[in-house]
Amino acid sequence: MDRRSRAVVPRTLLNAAVAAALGAVGLRAQEVVDLPAEDLPLSVDLEPVYRIGSALAESEWEEFTAIRHIGFDGSGYLYLLDAPGPEAGTRVVIVDPAGRHVKDYGRHGDGPGEFRWPREMVVWPDGGTLIQDVMHMGYHVFGPEGDFHHMVRDEMGRDMRPDRIGARTVVGASWRRADDTGRSIVRFDLSSDEVSGRTLLVEAWAPRPGDEGRGAPESLEDFVDEVWGFEPALLFDVLPSGDIAFSDSSAYAIKLADRSGAISRVLRRPISPLPATEAIRQAERDRRLAEARNWEATAGGAESLRELGRALAAARVAKVETMQFFPEVPVIAALRATWDGTLWVQRSTEPGSGEPGLIDVITLDGRYAGTLETGTASLPHMPDAFGPDGLVAFLDTDAFDVPVITVRRLPPEIR
Repeated sequence: MDRRSRAVVPRTLLNAAVAAALGAVGLRAQEVVDLPAEDLPLSVDLEPVYRIGSALAESEWEEFTAIRHIGFDGSGYLYLLDAPGPEAGTRVVIVDPAGRHVKDYGRHGDGPGEFRWPREMVVWPDGGTLIQDVMHMGYHVFGPEGDFHHMVRDEMGRDMRPDRIGARTVVGASWRRADDTGRSIVRFDLSSDEVSGRTLLVEAWAPRPGDEGRGAPESLEDFVDEVWGFEPALLFDVLPSGDIAFSDSSAYAIKLADRSGAISRVLRRPISPLPATEAIRQAERDRRLAEARNWEATAGGAESLRELGRALAAARVAKVETMQFFPEVPVIAALRATWDGTLWVQRSTEPGSGEPGLIDVITLDGRYAGTLETGTASLPHMPDAFGPDGLVAFLDTDAFDVPVITVRRLPPEIR
């Protein structure tokens, strides 16, 4: 399918979602910016900076096993969470702006600051890090030198982003667990071993009600959520000012909220979602089944953990086999902000196509700068991390499935 072909009036579902989102705060307080319908192709080359990793790595330090997360600090140093799973070999690797190894820290273990099964990392501008550890049921907080500060054992949001303003605060997307019927974006203060502050920033649109009558889990399958195909994700990123850019519907509608949560601007393009045909639904179901079965096949650690992984994978497979679908594929697949605050909005492609979507570049003042073609040598996909001075990092694997990280520099016009 031609990735440039979907520029028509949005459908009923997304119209209702956008109207609800606009009305929730009050339309009079918001500026609605209608961006052009036609794509303006941007032709740019990203300057190579360095490349590390691969099966042919020359140095022992860059023999990575399974990079779970990467992120830049404010000085352009790159942090890599190399975490094969609930087993030895876990570490954080720091690389300087020229691609030279600085240090490693962290190790597998049960003690303070030791990892059991780390899955996600946040890098703050000063070089401090927050690392989620699912087997510790908490988060490790490290200082800029890799020194362990404390552990936070509290439930927080998903898809966490560093708050560019606060010293030890993060922003995450979260369901309201009290009734499981709403979605929100929350700021968390992690300066102590308890979350000392939770600031609700945004009440996002919830595309479906939660299961309030679910009750206490009675079997392993009860711990696995119902699976919905093409549910509009709550996508967001934090701007340099601490403001939030987010998308919560199937429409091409990006809302900008200030630090108090007030929505001041909505950026829209007249691009409609793709109808979810039976063929598209089946392709998505097959993809989810393959993911669930691969999780079972790659479960590591002790035999008891492998058994748990197999049981959870089987429960996930059962949920996918009976999954439900929303009627449309959301237009926006990913939303990121550069270090300077420019928005990169990746549009979805037809499920099963295997190709990355086009990326729209929108400036901090809400101007559409143009659209980038992905799948090129210079821009293979949406960057996995944005850093200062135009630095971006791409995480891929080589022919032997070994992690490879390529760092490039954006030209000024798309930063």
